[in-house]
Amino acid sequence: MAGTALVSLPVHAFELFGMKFFEDDAEDEVIVDPQRYFVTFSTSEAGAVENAARNASSLLADEADPASGAAGLLAKARGDYRRIVAALYNEGRYGAAVSIRIAGVEASTLAPDVRLPDPVDVTIAVTVGPEFTFGNVAIANQAPPTSDPDDQVDLPVLRGYGAGQVARSSVILAAEQLAVQAWQQQGHAKAQVVGRDVIANHASRTVDVTIAVDPGARAAFGPVTVTGAAAMNPEFVAQQTGLVVGEEYDPDDIERAQKRLDRLEVFRSARFEAAQDIGADGLLPYNLIVEELPGRRFGVGASYSTVDGLGLEGFHLWRNLFGQAERLRLDARIASIAYPLDTEQFDYFFGGTFTKPGFLTPDTDLVATISAERTLYPRYTETSAEARLGLTHYFSDELTVSGGVSYERARFDDAFGTRDFSTVGLFAGATYDGRDSTVDATEGFYLAGMVEPYYDFGFDNTGARLTAEARTYFGFGDDDMFVLAGRVKAGALLGPDLSEISPDKLFFAGGGGSVRGYAFKSIGVENAEGQVTGGRYLLEASLEARAKVTQDIGVVGFLDGGYVAADTFPGLEDLRLGAGVGVRYYTGFGPLRLDVAVPLNKRDGDPDYAIYAGIGQAF
Repeated sequence: MAGTALVSLPVHAFELFGMKFFEDDAEDEVIVDPQRYFVTFSTSEAGAVENAARNASSLLADEADPASGAAGLLAKARGDYRRIVAALYNEGRYGAAVSIRIAGVEASTLAPDVRLPDPVDVTIAVTVGPEFTFGNVAIANQAPPTSDPDDQVDLPVLRGYGAGQVARSSVILAAEQLAVQAWQQQGHAKAQVVGRDVIANHASRTVDVTIAVDPGARAAFGPVTVTGAAAMNPEFVAQQTGLVVGEEYDPDDIERAQKRLDRLEVFRSARFEAAQDIGADGLLPYNLIVEELPGRRFGVGASYSTVDGLGLEGFHLWRNLFGQAERLRLDARIASIAYPLDTEQFDYFFGGTFTKPGFLTPDTDLVATISAERTLYPRYTETSAEARLGLTHYFSDELTVSGGVSYERARFDDAFGTRDFSTVGLFAGATYDGRDSTVDATEGFYLAGMVEPYYDFGFDNTGARLTAEARTYFGFGDDDMFVLAGRVKAGALLGPDLSEISPDKLFFAGGGGSVRGYAFKSIGVENAEGQVTGGRYLLEASLEARAKVTQDIGVVGFLDGGYVAADTFPGLEDLRLGAGVGVRYYTGFGPLRLDVAVPLNKRDGDPDYAIYAGIGQAF
């Protein structure tokens, strides 16, 4: 099936594709006395320094819009003196000269009430001067080295703060930040820069810099006071930070606490504010200032492919049911909508998920789900109800593990006839997500694995389902204009004969998230009667080449392949291949995706082509 587009919305107002509904429009700013102008810009040197100067100019950036009278134009010009000089400092040019003339007169000499022609000519002339390098650089009172890898901070010299390097002003600021961070990582919460001596020697074209740091006293975390909580329980919020009174201060703990609060999905903003001073007991109290989100949200979404038809779905979310960020989400879906309309061919799904954050530890969620569905897949029909209860633990930003128990009652109609199953099982999985984006990754990798042992009461059988998946991404060119993406997925099922295994546990391939060009779950294994069923083994792979034509438009070429086998691991003769091209329209919430795929070795009943639409990359 194609990818699903879900748009999350508040119940009292919503925004869709940039258009706001049920909200008052803000009044546009009105310029009472418009002063039009045109700019002539010149520099003594082309290349990066010219680009830096141009990009710093507000006059150039706003040239298409009139200024607010002569006073507004002069304010822009006087700001440009500072902005351009600062930009050139960051290029190591400490001998620059900037001239901005309005109607032929230096802007710095004009009175705010001067009368100017409309439009007026503005000339910006920049002499960038020679490049300066660092001479003697030092950090007074630098933090001592540490053997703890979690507390190590890059030395400023690794960021360009060294003799002979280009004397960029941003490098000096970065060196100050690193010097302070090095002390903070070792428990000195109030470390600060107390002095900066920067001396430019125009004769030698060098810059000498000395940065002085005061580490202050060591600190331990004090109590956390919560301000702004209305429906939320302040004690729970403080507990959910994971900050323990008396533990040594560590900025990484503050960052982790911030992410724990973000995962609660109940705050519009949550900000830590440290006390002004460390107490005589060595404790540093914190005030946590929060602003809560509305208690309810709803969302709608759609997906489409020429093979699987139209799918419509929606959800309603209740947040913070009992004051501790408990969430209840109800989901409903109708899919396989095609013309002519036939409701008996529709797929239906309804389910609810209850999440209790902060169960046992601040990083553990209790998750309970219950769902019912009737789905007509190409190879079987499922009517089922399922319940799951489990825990999800966040070891880090990247690593998540989950586990629990499940029960399913289901009826299936497939090549083996009509069969009923009553299954209880366990599940345990882990996910490592090191991608830079979940919807449009350009670097990093993703790993996921799941083990699901089960017992079926109907056939008195035991079995286990194992799956593993890996994805990786490589970006090339400026701003990762080109991306090569790859995906591999494998699965195996240990258990009884295929005729005694429910089809939802067997493996199928095909569809928008699998092998494009084939219908969803249409690739399986053929039995002696020529009927297609699921298999014990699965192997899938996808390769995509993505390229941006502009900042908003991209093109994609892809090749997908998939094996499904019955009782032995698949061989080459079982391979099904699909290939195609796609376009992407990049938005703030992810790329809109449109793919066209064809099956390269189609069988009887396979489509000639398939079109998929959705939000986000295919993987």
